[in-house]
Amino acid sequence: MMAAVLAGREALSALIDLSRAAAGGPPRSAPGGGLAAAARVPRFDRVLDGLNRLPRPLLAFGCLALFGFAMIDPVAFAARMTALKEVPEALWWLLGGVVGFYFGAREAHHFRARTVPAPPDGPAAPPAAPDPALAARRDGQPD
Repeated sequence: MMAAVLAGREALSALIDLSRAAAGGPPRSAPGGGLAAAARVPRFDRVLDGLNRLPRPLLAFGCLALFGFAMIDPVAFAARMTALKEVPEALWWLLGGVVGFYFGAREAHHFRARTVPAPPDGPAAPPAAPDPALAARRDGQPD
C-alpha cells in the first residue's frame, strides 16, 4: 500500500515537473524553483499575490450569485435592480473604465510577457501546387 502511495507521489511530481517545463518554468526539484523558492518569498508579497488573483473569481461568482439570488427571492432581487436603475450614468461609465483598464492592463502584461516559440528546425514545406480549376476561374474561363 505504501509503495503505491509513493509511486503515485513520484508520478504526480513528474507530471508537475513536465507541466512546469512546458510552461518554461524550472522543475520543482531544480535549485531555486518550486516549494523552496516559494518559501523564500516574503509573506507580504504572497498576500498581495493572493489579493491580485481575487477580482476575476469574485466577479464570476458574483454573477452566479445574482442568478441564485433572483431565483431564491425574486421580489428582493427586483428591488435591488430598481435601486441600480437609479445610479447615474456617469458612475456606470466610471465603473466600466476602471474594470476595463484593470483587465486590459492585466491582459497587456501577459501579452508582453509571453514567449514566442522558435520556428521549427528543418526544411520548409514545399509550396502547394496551384489548383487548375481555381486558376481557370481566376482567368475568367468557364468551367
